Amino acid sequence: MTQDRKTLVVPFLLIAVGCGWLLTTLGVVPGIDWVWTLGLAVIGLLAFAVSGFDKVTVVIGPFFIAASGLSILRQTGRLDLDIEVPILVILAGILLLVARLHAIPMPDWVSLDPTPKKQDTLP
Repeated sequence: MTQDRKTLVVPFLLIAVGCGWLLTTLGVVPGIDWVWTLGLAVIGLLAFAVSGFDKVTVVIGPFFIAASGLSILRQTGRLDLDIEVPILVILAGILLLVARLHAIPMPDWVSLDPTPKKQDTLP
């Protein structure tokens, strides 16, 4: 099932970039670098789609989605870079604190058991 999710990356990225390109061409939202902006959003969404909900994706997903939104605001002149970067730094700190909550599971690939499994030991 995880492999099926990983094959969604390229199609979703192409759809997102194509939609952004079309919006710029039609003059709906001109002047936005859609490859960059939508790429950030897709990375954030795919973190959840590929890995599910865990301590890593709860930081990566929202951070990249917020970075995408702030990028749009900056590119349209509604936000300065001097404000965007501190907001992202604050958000990263908040998300790291949220990830420490016990209700959020560890990723499947992290093993907290210090003893090696039987198949991991050499004969």
